[in-house]
Amino acid sequence: MESSPSTTANNNNVWLFYPNLIGYGRIVLAILAMYYMSSSPVCAMLCYALSAGLDAFDGWAARTYNQSSRFGAMLDQLTDRCALLALVMALCKFFPDHLFLLQLSAVIDIASHWLHLHATDLSGASSHKQSSNWLLNLYYTDRMFLGFMCGGNEAFYILLYIRAFWAGPLIFGAFHFMSIFPLIAFPIAFVKSAISVVHLYTAAEMVVAHDVKLRENAQKAK
Repeated sequence: MESSPSTTANNNNVWLFYPNLIGYGRIVLAILAMYYMSSSPVCAMLCYALSAGLDAFDGWAARTYNQSSRFGAMLDQLTDRCALLALVMALCKFFPDHLFLLQLSAVIDIASHWLHLHATDLSGASSHKQSSNWLLNLYYTDRMFLGFMCGGNEAFYILLYIRAFWAGPLIFGAFHFMSIFPLIAFPIAFVKSAISVVHLYTAAEMVVAHDVKLRENAQKAK
């Protein structure tokens, strides 16, 4: 007999929440993608794409069965960030001339999301997908915008990875065919990184505000 949303909502075993089970599957697929990245691009991209695609289903499961949790949110964020980081690390090997820019993109991505999660906890917000900043509010509340930015960002790095293994025919004797597609997706990845910088700054503001509040309360208590 299939469990109803009301029944699963009363289940407090967070480890076995449906979205978290999906999250474990995403981790396994991401690890498999990492294993195959240097030798088997087809297997690597298949596993990577499946892991990324399941990201939509864990959110659906959390909403449908009322199984949202901080553990699930952090698991989701860690899987996203670490999978992309692994892909960027592979790209650093394949495109050493662009090492610094790839490193910078990874650092901005990891730092902004890490600080944002901690700032959310310190502020007591119920979800990390909340912000008073208009740009971040749009980013998190407009699913089409969020999907476009995240999908375009992932596409840029995936297309770069494919380009490393298959350059395609030479066009006009100047550039390879597969170089066109990462260039098309690059503006989206650039804007996504810019949003991450805003993420980082607003999260830092929240942490500083928390520190100021603690100091003021301590001074009042004297």
